[in-house]
Amino acid sequence: MALLSALDREHTIAPEGYSRWLIPPAALAVHLCIGQAYATSVYKNSLVQHFGASQTAIGVVFSIAIVMLGLSAAVGGTWVERSGPRKAMFVSASFWATGFLVGALGIATSQLWLLYLGYGVLGGIGLGIGYISPVSTLIKWFPDRPGLATGLAIMGFGGGAMIAGPASRQLLSFYDDGYNPAVATSVADGDALTALFLTLGIAYFVIMMFGVFNIRVPRPGWRPDGWDPSAVREKPLVTTADVSAANAIRTRSFWLLWVVLFCNVTAGIGILEQASPMIQDFFREPGGVSTVAVSAAAGFVGLLSLFNMAGRFVWSSTSDLIGRKPIYMVYLGVGMVLYAALAIAGHLATALFVLLAGVILSFYGGGFATVPAYLRDLFGTYQVGAIHGRLLTAWSAAGVAGPLIINGFLDAQGKPGTLTADAYRPALFTMVGVLAVGFVANLLIRPVPEHLHEPAEQSRKEVAA
Repeated sequence: MALLSALDREHTIAPEGYSRWLIPPAALAVHLCIGQAYATSVYKNSLVQHFGASQTAIGVVFSIAIVMLGLSAAVGGTWVERSGPRKAMFVSASFWATGFLVGALGIATSQLWLLYLGYGVLGGIGLGIGYISPVSTLIKWFPDRPGLATGLAIMGFGGGAMIAGPASRQLLSFYDDGYNPAVATSVADGDALTALFLTLGIAYFVIMMFGVFNIRVPRPGWRPDGWDPSAVREKPLVTTADVSAANAIRTRSFWLLWVVLFCNVTAGIGILEQASPMIQDFFREPGGVSTVAVSAAAGFVGLLSLFNMAGRFVWSSTSDLIGRKPIYMVYLGVGMVLYAALAIAGHLATALFVLLAGVILSFYGGGFATVPAYLRDLFGTYQVGAIHGRLLTAWSAAGVAGPLIINGFLDAQGKPGTLTADAYRPALFTMVGVLAVGFVANLLIRPVPEHLHEPAEQSRKEVAA
C-alpha cells in the first residue's frame, strides 16, 4: 500500500529548489519507450511467416494499437488530470509491458488473437495513457516556454523507433542465428520473436519506472524566476483563463483544431507509411528496375525518422516565438507547396525527393509536439491533459484515413514493385487538398467565449491539487 500511495498526486509535489529541467527527462523516458510503436515494421515479415498470415492481418495489430491510443487518451484524459502524472505513467508502463508479455504468449502459442489483445489492445492503452500523462505537468512547469517543453518530450515518441529498430534487429540476431539484420528479406523464427517481446516488455517497464519516480508537479503558486504571467495577455489567442474538458469539446475552436491535427497527420502519415517503396518507385527505370537499392530505401526511412524527431523539437520551440497559429500556417501552407513540388518535380533528383519528403515529415512531427501548447493557449492549464486526450482521436482517425487514401490510389495504378512516380501524383495532389482544408480550419480558430471559462477560484484549486 505504501508503494501505491507514493503514486498519488499529493506525494509528487516538488520540494523547494527542485529543478524543472528534471521533468523533461522523466517524460522522455516514457515517450522513448512507447515510441517503439513506429518500429513494428522491423519484425512484421517475421510475424507474417510465423503465423502464416497476410501482411494485412499482421498490420491490423498496429492499427488496433493506434486506435486504442486515441480512445484511451480520450476516455482516460480526465482521470490522468485527477490522478497526477506519476500514477498515470505507472499505469501506462504496466499496460505497455503487459501488452508485450501477452503478445509473447500469443507468438509462443501461435494464437494471433493474443497478439491483437496484447500489443494491440493492452499495449494501445499504455500508448494512449503514456502519451498524455506528462503533457499537463510539462506545461505547468514551463508556462513561459510550453512549446519547447512539450517538444522535448514528444520528440522522444518520434525518436523511439530509431532506438527500437536497430535494437530489435540485433536482439533477433542474438536469439536466432539464422537471422541476418543486414538483409531486408531475412526473417526470425517464433522462438526469437517470443524472446524479443519478453525482453522489450521487461526493459521498457524498467526504463519507464525512471520517469515514474522522477516526475513531480510544481507546488501551489510556483512560477519560473523572472516570468511575469501578465505578459501572456499581450499575446494573441492566448488566454489567462481556464476551460474544462467538458466545455472545451463544446467549442468551435476545439473541433477546428481537431480538423487541423487530422489533416496534418493524414498528410504526413501518407508518406511515412509508404516511404521505402515510394522512393524506389519514384526512381524506377523503364526496364522496371529501381535505381534506389533496398538498403538505401531503408536508410531513407531512418532519415525520415530523424526529420520527424527534429521537427518535434525545432518547430514546437519556434512556436514559442511566433505563436501557435502562425506555425500551423507554416505546417499546412508550406506543406501544400512541398506536396505539389514532390508530385511535379520529386522524380528529377534523389536529393530533391529526400529533402522535400524530409521537411514534410518534420511538419508532421512538429504538429504533434505543438498541439499541446496550442491547447494551453486556447483553454488554459486547468484540464489541458484531458483536452489533449480527446483531441488525439484525430490521430486515430488519420491513422486510418492516410494509408487508405495512399493505398487506394496506388492499388488502382498497378501492382507493387511496378509503380512509377506517375502513380503517386493523384494521391499527392489529394494530400494538397487535405492540407488546404486544415489551413482554412486553422484560420477560423478564435478565442473561447468567456461564458465557457471556469470560475477563477475553481481552476486555481484544481491546478494546485
